[in-house]
Amino acid sequence: MTLIKSISGIRGTIGGKAGEGLSPLDVVKFTAAYATLIRSKNPLSNRIIVGRDARISGKMVRDLVIGTLTGMGFDVTDIGLATTPTTELAVIMEKAAGGIILTASHNPKQWNALKLLNEKGEFLNANEGNEILKIADSEDFSFAGIDHLGKVSADNSYAKKHIDHVLGLKLVDKEAIRKACFTVAIDTVNSVGGVVLPELLKALGVQHIIELNTEPTGIFAHNPEPLPQHLTEIADVVRTNKADVGFVVDPDVDRLAIITEKGEMFGEEYTLVAVADYILSHTPGNTVSNMSSTRALRDVTEKYGKKYTASAVGEVNVVEKMKETQAVIGGEGNGGVIYPESHYGRDALVGIGLFLTQLAKSGKKTSELRADYPAYFMAKERLDLTPETDIDALLNTIKKKYADYPVNDIDGVKVDFPNSWVHFRKSNTEPIVRIYTEAPTQEEAEELAKSVIRSIQM
Repeated sequence: MTLIKSISGIRGTIGGKAGEGLSPLDVVKFTAAYATLIRSKNPLSNRIIVGRDARISGKMVRDLVIGTLTGMGFDVTDIGLATTPTTELAVIMEKAAGGIILTASHNPKQWNALKLLNEKGEFLNANEGNEILKIADSEDFSFAGIDHLGKVSADNSYAKKHIDHVLGLKLVDKEAIRKACFTVAIDTVNSVGGVVLPELLKALGVQHIIELNTEPTGIFAHNPEPLPQHLTEIADVVRTNKADVGFVVDPDVDRLAIITEKGEMFGEEYTLVAVADYILSHTPGNTVSNMSSTRALRDVTEKYGKKYTASAVGEVNVVEKMKETQAVIGGEGNGGVIYPESHYGRDALVGIGLFLTQLAKSGKKTSELRADYPAYFMAKERLDLTPETDIDALLNTIKKKYADYPVNDIDGVKVDFPNSWVHFRKSNTEPIVRIYTEAPTQEEAEELAKSVIRSIQM
C-alpha cells in the first residue's frame, strides 16, 4: 500500500490500513482539511465542484468526498465523469470556491487521488498545499451542525460546455477542420476521454473517427501512461486504416500524445512545441515549460523573436511562471498544453482543437509537420539514494564541476551545454535522483547521461 502526500494533492493505492494507502479514513481527513483551508480564505461562494475519472474506485471515493464536504457545510456540484480540465473550467464557470478532481492521472487502476483546486480552477500553491497537510496531520477541522449541512446537486452538462468552450476559441477553426476531411483515431484508455473526445471531434467537423478503448469502465486496456511502448495498438490502427492522425490521452485527459499517419510517435515533448508554433504564428509572445522539457520550444519561441523561460517541474510552477512572464502558451513536455486564452490548466481538448486547426491549415501530413521542428532526443536515468546520501552536497558537486556552463538551480541542477543539456532532480516520490538529458541524437543523449553519472561517481 502507498500513500503520497504532496502539495499537488493526495494520492495512493486503494485498500489497506489507514495511513498506508488511500483508505476511506484518509479520504475524509484530507477532504476535511481542504474544506477548512478553503473556508479560511473567506470565499465569496459556498460551492465546491467535484468531478472524477472512470476508475473502479471512483464512485466510492466520490461518495466519501461529497459526504465530507457537505458535512463541512459546503454545497457540492457533482459533475460526474469529467476530465481534469473540465472540472477546472467548471470551477471558473460556476464561480465556485474550489474543486476536487478524483483521479490518479496516469497511475494504474489500483490508484486514486484527490487533486485540489482553488477558486480560479487552478492547483493550490506550495503554501496552501503544506497548510492542508498540517491541518490533516493535526485533525484541526470542525464539522457543521445539523442546520448548516451542505446540499448536493448534479450537473452533467459540463462535457458539452467544455466542448463549446473549445469551439469558441479564436484560433480553433472548425470550418478548416471540416474541409480537411480528416480520419482521426483515438485511444482514451477506458476512462473519461471516451465520454468527451468522440463528441469533441464530431463538433469540430471530423466525420471519420476510429475509437479504441472508449468505454469508460476504468479497467484500463493497457498501461495508462501515454508512452510509446504502451501505444502499439493505436499505432497499428492508424497505419492500417490510413488515418491522418491518432490522439491518445491519459485517464484524466490533461496529457495529449499524437501518432503520425505512418503509425509513428509524434513525440509527447512535441505536442506543446507544435501547438506553440501555431499560437505564436498568430499571437507572438513568450513561452514557458518546465526544466525537463525539450529545448525545441525555446528554438521555436526564438524564431518569433520572443522569450522562452524554464520553470521548476510541476504544473503549478509552470502556471506561476507563465503569469510572471505573460506567456501566451506553455505547458509540460509530457503532452500538457496550457493555453491562457482558455484557462491556466493542461487541457488535451484544447490541444486537439488547436493541433487539428494547425494541421488543416498547413496542408501537410502529420509526419511532415513533425519534421518542421528541431530534432532532439531524450534519455532518462536514475541514481538510487541511500540514507547516507547527502543530496545537497551531490548537487553542489555537479554545479562546481560544470561551472563553466550555464547552470539553473531552481529545481535540482540543470546544465546547458551548447547542443545538449542535463537535469539532475531529486524525486518527490522515490529515494532517487532523476537524470534527464537531451541531445541531437538518441545515442548522444544516452552517452551524456552515462558520462555525467560517471563523472560524479569518481
